[in-house]
Amino acid sequence: MSKLPAELFQQWTHSYEEDAEGVAVYRPAAYPFPPARGRRGMDIAADGTFIDHAIGGADVPDIIPGRWSTADGRSLAISFPGAARPDRRLEILRCDDKVLKVRAS
Repeated sequence: MSKLPAELFQQWTHSYEEDAEGVAVYRPAAYPFPPARGRRGMDIAADGTFIDHAIGGADVPDIIPGRWSTADGRSLAISFPGAARPDRRLEILRCDDKVLKVRAS
């Protein structure tokens, strides 16, 4: 992947039922997920904005703003300036309009 795919820039919701062997699977927010107590997600915008949709107390969503950058077009370096949240890297394994598969480090 030489550059980031245009499909990456949207809201993604974790489809944890599909995770396997260290690979996290995300689907577009409009995907018909089975019922769950809560689902993590993320918004990735082309302008470098990243929003982490974490599961907060009592299963209430918690929104943590951040920034992303890429040096290689295959992974995102994500930071959360001013938040008590560690930086992380997401290696993009697959991305199209139906699925995003990543490995976190």
